[in-house]
Amino acid sequence: MYVKLRLIVMNFLQYAVWGAYLTSMGSYLVSVNLATNIGIFYAMQGIVSLFMPALIGIVADRWIPAQKLLGICHFIAACFMGAAGYYGSVAGPDVAFGTLFPLYAISVAFYMPTIALSNSVAYSALDGAGLDTIKAFPPIRVFGTIGFICAMLCVDATGFQTTYKQFFVSGVLGLALAFYAFTLPRCPINTSGEKKSVVDALGLRAFTLFKQKKMAIFFIFSMLLGVSLQITNGFANPFITSFKAIPQFADTFGANHANALISLSQISETLCILLIPFFLRKFGIKKVMLIAMLAWVLRFGFFGAGNPGSGVWLFILSMIVYGVAFDFFNISGSLFVDKETDPAIRSSAQGLFMIMTNGIGATVGTLGAQTVVNHFVYSQSDPLAQTAGWSTSWFLFAAYALIVAIAFALIFKYKHTPEAK
Repeated sequence: MYVKLRLIVMNFLQYAVWGAYLTSMGSYLVSVNLATNIGIFYAMQGIVSLFMPALIGIVADRWIPAQKLLGICHFIAACFMGAAGYYGSVAGPDVAFGTLFPLYAISVAFYMPTIALSNSVAYSALDGAGLDTIKAFPPIRVFGTIGFICAMLCVDATGFQTTYKQFFVSGVLGLALAFYAFTLPRCPINTSGEKKSVVDALGLRAFTLFKQKKMAIFFIFSMLLGVSLQITNGFANPFITSFKAIPQFADTFGANHANALISLSQISETLCILLIPFFLRKFGIKKVMLIAMLAWVLRFGFFGAGNPGSGVWLFILSMIVYGVAFDFFNISGSLFVDKETDPAIRSSAQGLFMIMTNGIGATVGTLGAQTVVNHFVYSQSDPLAQTAGWSTSWFLFAAYALIVAIAFALIFKYKHTPEAK
C-alpha cells in the first residue's frame, strides 16, 4: 500500500505539471498578441515527441536510473518553464515570440519524455513490491488525470488562465516532483554491456510493419486521426474566452471560467476508460475506433454550434464526448498494435503508434488548425465576426473528422470475433 501511495503522488504531480498550462496557454498567448502563434507552441509537443522520449529512454536504460532521470528532466523543464513565466512578468504585453518560445520549447522537450519515464518508474516499483502491474497500475494512473484536473481548476480559480502565472504554477509543481523523484524506489539499468543498433535503440525496426497492408493502413489512419488530438487543447480556451468581448455573454460562467468548463473533458476521459472493455467485447476494435472518430465529429460540431449562454449545453456535450473521442481510439488502437505485432518489436510498435498520433499527426493538426483559425478568426477585428469565424473553423474540423471516419470505415478491414461467454 505504501508503494502505491508513493506512486499516486508521483502520477498526481506528473500530470498536474501539464494541466497547469496545457488547456489555458492559448488564452495567455492571445492576451499578449501571439494568437497567430498558438499552433507552433502546441505543435512543439509533437515535434519533441518524435525523438526526445527515445533518446532519454536510452539514457535511462544504460546509464542513469529512471527515477533519477525523471527528477533531472523535471528539474530542467521546471526551470525553463519558470523562466518563461519570469519573462512574461517582465515583458508584460510586449512579449516577443523569439524569447518566450525557446524557453517554452526547451521546457517541453524535457517534460515530454517524463511521461514514459514515470510509467517505467511505476512498473519497476510495482514489480519490486511483488504486485501485478496490470491490476495495480490503472487505479494509480487515474490520479494523474485527477492531478491534471486539479491544476486546471486551480489556474482557473486564481484567475491565472490568461496570464503568465500559469507557467509559475507548472514550474513549482515540476520542482516539487523533481525532488520527490529522487526519493522513489531505484530502477535497474542494463549493465550487461549488450549493444543495440541505432535502429533498435530508437525503435525504428517497427517501421517494417508498413510492409503489411493492414498495418500500413492502420498507422496512416492513426496519423490522420492524430491531427484532431491537440486542436481543442490549443484553441478551445481562446475560443470560449473570446465570448467575453460580446456583451450578452460577457458575464456568463463559461466565458469567464473556460478552464473549469474544459475540465469536464478530463472527467469524461476518466469515466470513459471504464466503458472500453464492454465496447471492445461487444463491437470489436474497428467499430470502437470508428465510434471514436465519429465522437471527434461531435466534439468539434458542438463547439461550432454552441455558446456560453443559452447554448452552453452544447459545450457540455462536447466535453462529454471528448472522453469517447480520446480514449476509445488511443486505448483500442494500442490494443490492436499489441495484438497484431510480433512480441520482438511490440514495444517499438507502440512507440510507432505514438509517433504517428501524438507526433506527426498532432503536429500537422495544430499547425493546420492555426492556418484555419488565422484565416477565419484572427483576420477579423470585430468580435461578432470572430465568433462567426470560430464557428466556421470548428465545422471545418468536424468535416475533416467525418471524412476520415468514412474513409476508415470503407478502407480498413478487420473482422471482429466475439468472445465466448
